[in-house]
Amino acid sequence: NNNNDDNDNNNNSASSMTDGPSDPKKRKMNGATSTTTIVDNFIDNEFVAPSSNSYKTVASPSNGKEIGKVGLSTAEDVNKAVASAKKAFPSWSCLTTKARAAKLMAFHALVKEHSKELAELIVQENGKNITEALADVAKGNETVEYACSLPQLAQGKILQVSSGGVSCCDRRDALGVVASIVPFNFPFMVPMWTTPIAMVMGNCIVVKPSEKVPLTMRRTAELMVEAGIPKGVFSMIQGEKEAVEALMEHKDVVAVTFVGSSPVAKIVASRCRELNKRVTALGGAKNHLVVLPDCSKEGASSDIVVSFAGCAGQRCMAASVLLLLEENSSGVLDMIVDKASKIKPGMGPGELGPVIDEQSYKKILHYIELAEKDGAKILLDGRKWKEEENEGGCWIGPTVLLHTSSQDRTIKEEVFGPVLSVYAPKSWQEAIDIENSNPFGNAASVYTTNGGAAQWFTQRFRAGMLGVNIGIPVPREPFSFGGLYGTTSKYGDMDITGDGAMEFFSNRIKITSKWPVVMDQNGSSSIVAPTDHANFAGRM
Repeated sequence: NNNNDDNDNNNNSASSMTDGPSDPKKRKMNGATSTTTIVDNFIDNEFVAPSSNSYKTVASPSNGKEIGKVGLSTAEDVNKAVASAKKAFPSWSCLTTKARAAKLMAFHALVKEHSKELAELIVQENGKNITEALADVAKGNETVEYACSLPQLAQGKILQVSSGGVSCCDRRDALGVVASIVPFNFPFMVPMWTTPIAMVMGNCIVVKPSEKVPLTMRRTAELMVEAGIPKGVFSMIQGEKEAVEALMEHKDVVAVTFVGSSPVAKIVASRCRELNKRVTALGGAKNHLVVLPDCSKEGASSDIVVSFAGCAGQRCMAASVLLLLEENSSGVLDMIVDKASKIKPGMGPGELGPVIDEQSYKKILHYIELAEKDGAKILLDGRKWKEEENEGGCWIGPTVLLHTSSQDRTIKEEVFGPVLSVYAPKSWQEAIDIENSNPFGNAASVYTTNGGAAQWFTQRFRAGMLGVNIGIPVPREPFSFGGLYGTTSKYGDMDITGDGAMEFFSNRIKITSKWPVVMDQNGSSSIVAPTDHANFAGRM
């Protein structure tokens, strides 16, 4: 998924950094090697300071140093952004789907051209290694590409439904002003899950990036302008809780998407329901991988390491629990520990970057300590990375825990870090019972070379996205991304990408029509239709 463009013409990321609302030039800090960026709201295709004139420091997770300041918006700022979007909606929505897609095609080309620059911003503010950052950009741009195909996918249907000349057709109408609230873990990809599809479907969108990683989307806004996106069609509001609540509560915001933790996803979904707004809110995850004796041990072990340790484990599709169902369980497990132990800290290809901040680091540390107290054996301890890395960042290495009880809190609760909990159930049914009993329902996978075994597990897993010999079973467009209804991984309506997003960001309007019968030259109908007893039109 690393469809990367290393074009030498890519702009250096520093060229997009600004010194603040009054001075769009970059500002050097702490000597000639350090730059900082002021990230303001983006309204009417311009960067606008928040009305509070308050800012929060953006720190690099690799060393804790300041790399920017992000505005803290109020309801007043949200009002301005939504007003701009509302003003733009009539002219944007009246364009053809093809015309709107053409604008996004230009944006797609610009993202590809500047992919290295965007990836470098992701490395700087999120801590991903460069390979993962390039994949973040490539996967986000893949959704932009899918959105550009909507003229061929979003057309309506027409069908004659009665022999009396009655036909039905449907069409997709845009909703209006929509909001997308996104997390820190994929600074480009997750905003692109919703933004391009919402726009091509005719909506105007207000995005609220994570205050922890606002730099990437700041540069993205500049590319939107360069692509020719009209004023008000794409807007951004920076900030924290006040900005989120103001977006949810605004009477002119008709739909909201959210990706984040389960407790907040539930609050967002509940409040939007109370306000009769369309909403999809994706929460956390606790993904289980089942390993059977017949699996390809070399392939499975490599895949599992990438799944639990890649992106520092801070993705909702990461492996969290490994259930070993093999006669020689130490085989795969030894290979996993060996391969994970060879991963080095850093942000180059194949290295493991830091977690996002001190709060996340302490949470991960807490769950490792809990597992120790519960009697788990630590097969690989990543806690030593913090002491070894003297730059002051939030470093924690791959950690593998062998549990004796499936009821340990570290097995049952979301850790969101490079930590793999391992447990050996006594049977297939016990493995399914463990997976089914957890409150999340995002993803689950099985490793096997037996099709019947794979089918047995995939028919019984309680999750929305399943894998066979794949530790990160992310659906690719046109398939949509989303956990299972009725679990804490998903609240609200539909999925968030692909066909699910096309449905989410449009209203289906159904039209039933009947036209007068055309008479031939003899004054009679050319076709005599049988009586349609199910047709109520004109009959009592």
